[in-house]
Amino acid sequence: MSRIGKLPISVPNGVEVTIENQTVQVTGKLGSLQRTFPEQVQITRDGGQLVVAPVGEGKESKALWGMSRALLNNMVKGVSVGFSRNLEIVGVGYRAAVDGRILKLNLGYSHPVDFQLPDGVEAAVDKNTLLTLKSMDIERLGQTCAEIRAYRLPEPYKGKGILYAGEKILRKVGKKK
Repeated sequence: MSRIGKLPISVPNGVEVTIENQTVQVTGKLGSLQRTFPEQVQITRDGGQLVVAPVGEGKESKALWGMSRALLNNMVKGVSVGFSRNLEIVGVGYRAAVDGRILKLNLGYSHPVDFQLPDGVEAAVDKNTLLTLKSMDIERLGQTCAEIRAYRLPEPYKGKGILYAGEKILRKVGKKK
């Protein structure tokens, strides 16, 4: 039995949930998200809560039960509160700036890197090195952070690169004579 899947999802005030067949649309103050869930799970509304249950006793339906509940919970949280991730840019001369929907990154290359922000993701820069990304879709936010981080992964010798806030880099000792 799934520990995550059996927990009900409370729907806060101001959030509307529409369930048609296996398609669920969640609308809140930040926007609207829609997702089609697999046939192996059943989503029902019970008062002010959403309940996800497996259809049948198969291994696949049990595997999809907890994941579907987590995805639906993220949709409800996203349209009501939203999600944010913080990135730190570490390195001499490394900086970031936001120009409309374009994130301009100077990461030690011979040219600046221009990153087009996807729809639904907002960026803000503090002190040229602290980057805050906000979105109501947690999957899109995580993918955007990973793509930005891939331009300059943290390296273990000097600790330079783009790090998630609070991330610790295991440092290595350089060559010894």
